[in-house]
Amino acid sequence: MSQPAPDVIDLLGYRIHVGPWLLEQAGRIAAEVAPAHVYAVITDEHVGPVAAPQVVGSLRHYAPHARVILQGVTPGEATKTRATWQALTDWLLGERCGRDTTVIALGGGVVGDLAGFVAATFMRGIPVVQVPTTLLAMVDASVGGKVGVDTEHGKNLVGAFHQPAAVVIDPTVLQTLPPAEFRAGMAEVIKHGVIADVGYFDRSIAAARAILGVPAAEVDWTAHTLTRLVSDSVRIKASIVAQDPREAPGGIRQSLNFGHTIGHAVEGLMDFRVPHGHAVSIGMVLESALGETLGVTAAGTTEIIRDRVRSLDLPVDLPSGLSVDEVAGACRRDKKARGAKAVFSLPARVGAMAVSAHGHGVSVESAAIISALSRA
Repeated sequence: MSQPAPDVIDLLGYRIHVGPWLLEQAGRIAAEVAPAHVYAVITDEHVGPVAAPQVVGSLRHYAPHARVILQGVTPGEATKTRATWQALTDWLLGERCGRDTTVIALGGGVVGDLAGFVAATFMRGIPVVQVPTTLLAMVDASVGGKVGVDTEHGKNLVGAFHQPAAVVIDPTVLQTLPPAEFRAGMAEVIKHGVIADVGYFDRSIAAARAILGVPAAEVDWTAHTLTRLVSDSVRIKASIVAQDPREAPGGIRQSLNFGHTIGHAVEGLMDFRVPHGHAVSIGMVLESALGETLGVTAAGTTEIIRDRVRSLDLPVDLPSGLSVDEVAGACRRDKKARGAKAVFSLPARVGAMAVSAHGHGVSVESAAIISALSRA
């Protein structure tokens, strides 16, 4: 089977390249859009040994006069802190990096957010090229320019908007991703279908089931399917971000937060022991139930989402030990909250989001959240 040509999505003022075997072209793309004296590759200690040799080799081939440096961080959400941001910034300073430096973020969502925030703040801002290596990072974290770190008060509370110079997505790296991580990434894919495209919602579920059932040796077929799955998801997100780059209050970009108000609450209350994708899958089901209770979501929507999420072995209920009162309280402390009320982005039905006089955000009292979640 022939290798599919890379897809190039150009909706945000920079190009998002999606195609098989693109890690080998990362250096060429970086050299074209962000020529530098130093390329600083930031990765994690799991991804680095597998993917960094290709990216570093590509940088050295296509930018032979540049210096390439590499730094790994400990994997996991617990690494996404101001302390790690400081350590990476000090590393760049110690390497005598200046404004003629480009950061290469090679890894999952944690690396993308963290390295992007380093780039946003170092010398008041230097270019970053996002090279995501997980499904979650490919379809979500790498696109849109949101970068930042967590604090003890919540997730992503310190950050910036810093758009990448380019995004390089090689879906073939997902063939080595553990099935559990692939499933977790599918939560964001499903979300894009719910908020914007019922056809994609159905196609993505079918594609995920096929991919999870295909032997790893069938590389060509999987590459085609993964490329289409990722590219279509990225296109949905990019089209929304293009309309509302900085997430104006009530703006359409807020629709991308579907599942995330409750999802972030679950993550924080569980000290990030619940993977982000699992938290979002729970959030989508429960926020749909909230929408039905409030009368803004069509009856039956929750059951459709619950059925599809469950079909991929993703969780649909709050983790054992969490009370709905705790979740409601955490939602009220979310960074999207206004006037001590939690703000949700709720579906009208699968494929379309509810829009009110206040835009894409719905303010909800804690009592209403507790009541809806108790019955979900």
